[in-house]
Amino acid sequence: MRIILIIVVILFSSSVKSQTRLGSIGGVKKGEENESAKKKEASQSMVLEDAKIEQYQIFTIERDTTVVDTSLTIKKEYSYNYLRRDIFGLLPFANEGYVYTVLDYGLNSYTTFPEMGFKAKHFGYMDPEDISYYKVATPLTELYFKTVMEQGQSLDAFITLNTSERLNFSMAYKGLRSLGKYVNQLASNGNFRFTTNYTNPNERYHLQAHFTSQDFSNGENGGIVRTNDFESDDEDFKNRVRLQVFFEDATSFLKGNRYFINHSYHLTNSKSDSKLTLLHQFNYEHKFFEFKQRTLSTTIITDEGSVTINRLGDSYRLSNINDQTRYNRMYNKFGASYEHKVLGSFVFFTEDFRFNQYYNRVLLLSDTTIPSTYSDEITTIGGQYSYRKGDLNGKAILTQTLSNQDLSSLDLQLAYQFLESYTLDFHYQAMTQMPDNTYVFFQSNYVTYNWNNSFKNEKVQNIKIKATTPWINATAQFTSINDFLYFSNDDPTAVQLLVTPKQFDQSVTYFSLKAEKEFKFRNFALDNTLLYQKTDQSEVVLNVPELVLRNTFYYSNHFFKKALFLQTGVTFTYFTDYYADDYNPLLGSFFVQDQKKIGGFPMFDYFINAKIKQARLFLKAEHFNSSFTSSNFYTAPNYPYRDFMVRFGIIWNFFQ
Repeated sequence: MRIILIIVVILFSSSVKSQTRLGSIGGVKKGEENESAKKKEASQSMVLEDAKIEQYQIFTIERDTTVVDTSLTIKKEYSYNYLRRDIFGLLPFANEGYVYTVLDYGLNSYTTFPEMGFKAKHFGYMDPEDISYYKVATPLTELYFKTVMEQGQSLDAFITLNTSERLNFSMAYKGLRSLGKYVNQLASNGNFRFTTNYTNPNERYHLQAHFTSQDFSNGENGGIVRTNDFESDDEDFKNRVRLQVFFEDATSFLKGNRYFINHSYHLTNSKSDSKLTLLHQFNYEHKFFEFKQRTLSTTIITDEGSVTINRLGDSYRLSNINDQTRYNRMYNKFGASYEHKVLGSFVFFTEDFRFNQYYNRVLLLSDTTIPSTYSDEITTIGGQYSYRKGDLNGKAILTQTLSNQDLSSLDLQLAYQFLESYTLDFHYQAMTQMPDNTYVFFQSNYVTYNWNNSFKNEKVQNIKIKATTPWINATAQFTSINDFLYFSNDDPTAVQLLVTPKQFDQSVTYFSLKAEKEFKFRNFALDNTLLYQKTDQSEVVLNVPELVLRNTFYYSNHFFKKALFLQTGVTFTYFTDYYADDYNPLLGSFFVQDQKKIGGFPMFDYFINAKIKQARLFLKAEHFNSSFTSSNFYTAPNYPYRDFMVRFGIIWNFFQ
C-alpha cells in the first residue's frame, strides 16, 4: 500500500508540474522557451485570479452537485470527527475508530440485496454512495488532522486536479491510530480512495470510476469485567488500564477492496430536447474479516473468591482462536434511459448480483452439517421514472426479481418547494430484503457460533416526511417490519455471550419525530435538535431511547479586521435510559439484551473554533462534566463512554 501511495503521489506531482512547465519540449529556442513560459505563467495567474469557488465542484454517484465549502459554521463543528459527518443519533465507543451505538434507528437504510454482515464494523467503511467525484479549476488539496485518545492521531489527506476540463483525478487517504485508555483497545485503520471523472469532447460519454482499499484493525477487550469498579469513583480506577477486561489479547480485522465503474453514453445529441442513453454500472468487491484470540478464559476475582469463565462459551480449541470469513460480490446493472424536457426521464434496467461467502472447511456436527460456502445469484428487472419541473421534483423506482428469490422493491420520492423558503419532501419504500449473510451462515471455533439457517426475507415499509421552513425543520418517520431479524444472548444470566440469530415472526413498528431549530440573537445562537422515538411490538426485539437531545449555545464573531473568525460555545447531549443493544466482537454486531440500562447522563463539550483564510482550527474539551459527576456513563453494557479529554486539530484547504 505504501508503494502504491508513493507512485500515485509522484504521478500527481508530475501532473501538477506539467501544468506549469508546458512549452519546454525539445526543438524550441531558449528565447522562445522563456517567452512561452512567461505567457503560460501569466495565463495561469489569470486562471488563479479568475477561479471562483463555484468552479470547485463535487459530484455524487447520482450526479448531485455541490461546491467546496471552506466556511466555519456550527454544522462544521458537528462533522469534525472520524466519520467526517454529523453523528447525531450515534454514540461513539471510548476509543476513536471503533464502533458506535445507534441511538437513532431511523439512520438505518434498507436494500434488497444481502450484505456480508459484521455490520457494527462498517461504520467507517466507505460504500460507493460515500465516494465523491470532482471537477476543479486548479488543483485542490484538503488536510484533516485531529488528536486521539492516546498515542496516535487521525489524518485525512486529499488531493484532486483536472488534467483537462473533461478529465479529473482525485486521491485520498484516511489513517488513524489510537491506543485508547483501556486495556487492549488499539485502533489502527486506513481508507485509500482513488477516483476519476471523465466526459468526452462531444459530451456523449460520461465516466465515474473509483478504487478503494480499506482496513480496520481493533483490539477487542469485550468490555470491563466489574462495572462496580468503574462506578465506584475510586481514584485507583481513574487510570482506566487498571480496570479488568474480558479479553486481553483478542483482535478483529476487516479489510475490503472495491473496483467500481459507472458510465453512460448518449446515443443522441446531448443538447437536443430528448436524449436516449445507454447505462452501465459495475461493482466488484472483496472483503475479509478475522477474529483472533490467544487466551480464551477470563479469571474474575471477587470478594468471595475467583471464578474462571469462557466469555464466548465452549470452543473446539483450547487457545489461539483464528476465525476467518471471506466474501466476494459482483454487481452489474445494464439499462437504457429516455429523457424528454417535458415528459421527464424513463429508465429501464436489469441487475445481476452474485456473492460468495466462504470458509476453508466443512463442519460435520452431530446434528447438522455447516458447508464451507454460501453463495447466490440474483437477477432483477426494473424501471425508474424521474420528473423535474419548476419547484416539483419526483422519482419512482420499481424492481422485481427474475431469479428464484422472492424480492421486490418500490421506492417513491417527491419534493416540492413553495414560497421560496419552504420545502416538503416525501419518501416511501416498500420492499422485501434478504437477510445479511451472518444471520444465515456462520462458522467459528466457538461451539455456539456455528449455524446454517433458512430465514424468511424481511418485509419493510418505510415512510419519511420532511418539512423545511424558516421556522423549524421537522422529519417524521414511520417504519413497519415483518419477520424482523436480530441477535440475542441465549445465556439468561448474561455471564457468557452465547449469541445466536433469531427471527421475530410478528410485526415491529417504529415511529420517530425529529425537530431542528436554531435561534439567533446578534452574535449568539442556540442550535437545537430533538428526536422522539417510539416502538410497538409484542416482544421486545428493537430497543431505542425515547428521547435524544442536542443543544449548542455558541458565540461567533470576526476579529483583527476580519482576518480571524472565531466560534466558541458549549454543546449538551442527552438520551433517556433504555436497554441498549450490547456488542459482540466475534460477530462484529450488536445483540438485544434486557439486563442493563444505559443513558440518562448528560454530556457537555466545550469548543473553540477559528478560521484564518482557508484554515479551520478546532479545540474541544470533550465530556468535561465527567470529571465532577458520577461514573455511570456507558455506550453499551460493560463498555464505558469517554472520559474528559482535550482534543484539537485542523482542516486546511489549498487552492494551488
